[in-house]
Amino acid sequence: MSIESRPTIGVSAPAVMIVMGVSGSGKSTIGALLARRLHWEFEDADWLHPPSNVDKMHNGIPLTDEDRQPWLEAVAVWIDQTRRSGRHAVVACSALKRRYRNILIGGRADVRLVYLKGEETLIARRIATRHEHFMPLNLLHSQFEALEEPGPDEAAIIASIEPEPREIATRILSALNMVEGGLPPEREL
Repeated sequence: MSIESRPTIGVSAPAVMIVMGVSGSGKSTIGALLARRLHWEFEDADWLHPPSNVDKMHNGIPLTDEDRQPWLEAVAVWIDQTRRSGRHAVVACSALKRRYRNILIGGRADVRLVYLKGEETLIARRIATRHEHFMPLNLLHSQFEALEEPGPDEAAIIASIEPEPREIATRILSALNMVEGGLPPEREL
């Protein structure tokens, strides 16, 4: 398993961490695990989709950029509310395209991106075993077609999804120089 950290000079602990990837990559599992270990809030951006988007996905219809716009804006509002309140949080959000990430991160230096990377065949096997999720397996390929992996300038932590979730979370925290319970060692009181 590899973790690729694209370091950013002078960046302190993030206020918000966005865990991104295609459906079935483990965003919610890893995001919730990171939040629990850090004692931060967790939000699944899927729950911020308008009902019309959920209906489309449930019926196997891929979302358009126009469909995603109000959803991305809702996630960005949630991120800004979290930041303004002084809280820390992890949000699981597909954020498949750079322009989506620009809406979510933009000039927010205290928002950090974690990309869960995996092969389509592995993720398809995982989705096939999921129950009670509105994203059907037949939309997975369209997500891979839409995916624009983070570029070097996005300073993303890139984590393979092959290991167990606990190991993935441990490696992400290590790459971020963060410890369970909160901030990096130099920022703890």
